[in-house]
Formats: sequence, structure tokens, C-alpha cells
Amino acid sequence: MSTPTTPAQDLTDEPQPQGTPLPAPTVPPAPTDPVPPSVRAAAAWSWRTLVILAAVAVGLWLVTVLKVIVIPVAIALLLTVLLAPVVDALHRVLRLPRPAAAAVAVVSLLVLVGGLLALAGGQMVQGIAELWDQAEEGVGQLLAWLAGAPLHLSTSDIETYLSSAQDAIVGSSDQLAAGALSVGVTVGHVFAGALIAVFCTLFFLFDGRGIWAWTVGLLPRGSRERVHQAGRRGWVTLGAYTRTQILVAGVDAIGIGAGAALLQLPLAVPLAVIVFFGSFIPFVGAIVTGSVAVLVALVTQGWVSALIMLAIVLVVQQIEGHVLQPFLMGHAVSLHPVAVLLVVAGGSLVAGIVGALFAVPLAAVVNTVVLYLHGHDKFPQLGTDDHVDVRPRRHPVLDRALAAAAEEASADRATTDAPAATGPSTPPATGTGQVTA
Repeated sequence: MSTPTTPAQDLTDEPQPQGTPLPAPTVPPAPTDPVPPSVRAAAAWSWRTLVILAAVAVGLWLVTVLKVIVIPVAIALLLTVLLAPVVDALHRVLRLPRPAAAAVAVVSLLVLVGGLLALAGGQMVQGIAELWDQAEEGVGQLLAWLAGAPLHLSTSDIETYLSSAQDAIVGSSDQLAAGALSVGVTVGHVFAGALIAVFCTLFFLFDGRGIWAWTVGLLPRGSRERVHQAGRRGWVTLGAYTRTQILVAGVDAIGIGAGAALLQLPLAVPLAVIVFFGSFIPFVGAIVTGSVAVLVALVTQGWVSALIMLAIVLVVQQIEGHVLQPFLMGHAVSLHPVAVLLVVAGGSLVAGIVGALFAVPLAAVVNTVVLYLHGHDKFPQLGTDDHVDVRPRRHPVLDRALAAAAEEASADRATTDAPAATGPSTPPATGTGQVTA
């Protein structure tokens, strides 16, 4: 007995016409991401920024831990970029070997700096007695002013304050002793750092390219050339900054020292030397050292001389900020004054006076290198024809190993190619795959 069929089964069993496409399967909609794309991008930037900041923090921590080594090496780099033209001139003109030329340049610099310090020290020893007498007179005038209007302090009150200050100094004798001990340790570190700086300067001057080649050779082969060219631009920037800063420091020292000499202040030469070395810290150094000259004028000659000295310091600062810095730095060290001020503040916060001293040249070099690596060449006149040899000096063991490997590879190729070159030709194969005689 046949089973009855339903109309739906009849429709299903009907043959489909040829060429009719089947209906597309229904795809369920993708689930909606609850996190917006902007939040995802911000999160990606955030964790990458945190990683970069952590790496920078670790680097700064290592620098502070190894500052006894890092600071002398940084000073040696500044001295090298300053003395490199002198060494090249001695090597080219006088035909001196590079080690001898480097030694002559370093010794000449040490004699020059030592002579300036000796001159300043002699002037300080001669003028310290006069300064002390004038300081006592100034203190007497200060006490007389305190006793008069508007404070009207009595002599007993002033003596009470002075005795309290003396008791405070005596009570902190332990801290003073600890400070003296730390000063002794610091002097030892300075002496050791000076030796390291002189030693590194000598080797940087006569073998700097070899050291740079070894450093570049540590990088992957594909990035060596770009790093070398970027390093050349950074070196030019460092040289331009160092020479310009020396010129600016000289102008500051001459201006403030001449003003102190015209006012007949004691210690005019030591003040000029202090201003010269302090001016290597942009903006802040000359102001701080110039304030020392203002203080000396106040103690020795009163308010009028102090105001005149302050005006001289401000005029010198205006000349430096609006004439010397823009025209001398120019394109080589293109850092905005706001960036310079922030970099100096950050460097002093991290490493004190040393950080303020090296912050600006480091920022200038990093700016030049990063711009070159991103396609902006600040010194196109340098070109790219200068290439560094990543292994400028021969290594006997490595050379023998490479030569042996090359000979073995050549022998293997000769053995492989010999039958094909000298043996009988291979006859064609038959249809059954056997070779005929």
C-alpha cells in the first residue's frame, strides 16, 4: 500500500530547473565590539609610551649609578670634538703622527686651563684680604641698618641672634664632619674622573674612527650605514655647539670681567674665570655667576656699584640671548629657547649641575640624529660618500678561519665541477630507462 505524500514533499521532490542558483546561506551578524576604535588606539599608544618611558628611566638610572665613568667619557667627547681640528692640523702641517699630535693638543689644553686657574687663584689670594676687610665694613653697615629704621633692633637682640646662629653651627658639627668627609670622597672622584677623561680624550683623538667602526660593527648589517651617516651629523652638531658655547662663554666672561674691573672690584679676574666656566650652562650659568659679581660689588662698594654691576650682567645676558645664540648656533643647533630651558631644568633635576651642563648638547645631538633617521638631513653638504669599515684592523685568528673556510668551499666546488668538465658525456637514455654503452 502506497504512503500518501504531502504537498510540501511534492514541492521538495520536484526537479529543480537547470541553472537556478541556490539561495545564499544566511550569515549571522558579527558581534559588535564594545570597545571603540579610538579607545583601542589610545590603549596601544599608552602601553607603548609606558614601555619607552620605562626604558628611559632604566637608562637614566644606569647613568646615575655609573656617573663616575659616564661623566668623564662625556667630557672626553666634548674635548675630542674641540681638539680634533687641532690634531688634524698638526698631523697635516707638521707631519706629526696622530698619537703625538693628540698628546700635544691635550697637553696644550691642560697648560691653558691650568694657567687660567693659577692666575685666578693668585688673584684670589691677593684680593681675599681686601675683600675680608670690606666685608667686615659691610657687615658693620648692615648691623647699623638693622638697628635703625624700620626694624629698630637693639644691640642685645642682634647679639642674641648671632649667638643662636653660632649655637646652631656648633650643634650641627656632626653633619659638618659628614659633609667634609663627603667632600673628600668627591675630590677623589673628581681626580679619578679627570684621569679617565684625559685618557679617553687621547684615544678618541688618535683612534676615534676605529672605536666608532667597532661600535657600528655591533649593529645589524642593514642598519650600519644609516647609523654611521646619522652619527656623522650628530658629531657635526656637537662640534658646532661646543665651539659656539666656548665663544659665548668667552664673551660673557670678558663683558662681566671688564665691568668688574671698571668698577674696581676686587677679584675681577677670578670672577671672569667663574663666569667663563659657568656660562657653559645656557641661560642659568651666566646669571648665577653674574650674581656673584653683584654680591661682591654689594659687599665691597655698596648699593650703587651693585646696581651698576647688575645692569652690566643684564646687558651681557641680552647680547648673549638675542645676538650670539641665534646667529652663532644657527642651523647647526636648532633648539627653541623654551626647549633649551626645559632641557636644562630636566637635566639639573636628574643629575644636578652635571646634568644641566650636558643636557643641551645631548638634546641637540639626539634631535639631529632622529631627524636624519626620519628622512630630514640637516647637513646635506656632508653627503654619503664617507663609509666606515666595520673591521678596520685585521684579526689573525678570524682571518685564518675565514681563509680556511673559503679554501674548503673552493675545493668542494672544484671537486663537484671536475667530472662534468673532464669526464665523458652522458649518453641519452633509452625508452626503458637503461643507459646504453
